Amino acid sequence: MRTSGFTLIEVVVAFALLTLVFAVGFEVFSGGLARAGALDERSRALEVARSRQAVAGMEEPLKEGQSQGESADPRFRWTTTVTPFEVTHDPSLPQVMAAYALYRIDTRVDWHGADEKDHSIALSTLQLGNKPQ
Repeated sequence: MRTSGFTLIEVVVAFALLTLVFAVGFEVFSGGLARAGALDERSRALEVARSRQAVAGMEEPLKEGQSQGESADPRFRWTTTVTPFEVTHDPSLPQVMAAYALYRIDTRVDWHGADEKDHSIALSTLQLGNKPQ
C-alpha cells in the first residue's frame, strides 16, 4: 500500500533542478546588466565626442592643431585633432581660389570602463573654415 506524497529523492532532485534554473537565470540577468552598463558608457563617450566636434570652429576659428581635455564626467578624456583636408583636383579643371578651406576634425574619447578595461571611440568629420593666411 502506497501513500501519496513525494519521496526524499524526488524532493532533492526538484531542489537541484530549481537551483540550476536560478543559477542560469542569475547569470543571464547579471550578464545583461553588465552589457547595459557598457552600452551606457559607450553612449556617454559618443555624446562627448559629438559635442567636441560641434564646438570645433565655434569658440575660435578652425586652425590646424590638437586640443585635449576631460568631460564633465572625469572618466572620459578627449583629444580633438584638426588638419587641413586636401581635395585632389583634376588637372584639366581650372583651380578656384576660395576664401574657405576644408578641415578634417578627428575626435577620440578614451575611458576606463567598469569592466576594468580601457576603451576608446573615434569620430571624424569635415567642416568648412577660413583659409589660413
